[in-house]
Amino acid sequence: MPDVEGRDRWLMRVRFWLTLFVAGLVLSGLTALPLEREMRLLVRVAGPGTRIGVLWPDLASWLALAADGVRETGQRFPFLFYGTDWLAFGHFAIALAFVGPWRDPVRNAWVVDFGLITCGLVIPFALVAGAVRGIPLYWRLIDCGFGVIGCGPLLVCRRLIAQLEGPRPERR
Repeated sequence: MPDVEGRDRWLMRVRFWLTLFVAGLVLSGLTALPLEREMRLLVRVAGPGTRIGVLWPDLASWLALAADGVRETGQRFPFLFYGTDWLAFGHFAIALAFVGPWRDPVRNAWVVDFGLITCGLVIPFALVAGAVRGIPLYWRLIDCGFGVIGCGPLLVCRRLIAQLEGPRPERR
């Protein structure tokens, strides 16, 4: 275990990476709210007729189709967006769980382990559920990327927390 000054530096590092992860969760949750505006923006940036759309026409077509689906759903069945409101809430609630390891990383290391497990589970969930829903593979791989990216700061945190914990006694 590091000395007091070293421990403070380790804590600052853990807190930096946890803050980065929590910010990602909150931003991801926020994007679940203004879906119609976001889809219009995506189509303007990467839809048919844009530079990206010319380079990647399948993506452009998918974005246009998704934007149409979101627009029509908003017009005919706006109550369905309540589900994405709850998705946002879920992101915010999970982010709150990381206050524990921010305050006491050693005692709450299990929350970081939970985060690593859930980030890992994003991959099979996106691949399977996305296939069931007809989501193109490249889009499912983008979704998988969020799980992979989320693992980055959490793996750094876990290693830092292990340093704070010090050596573990041997089990018999």
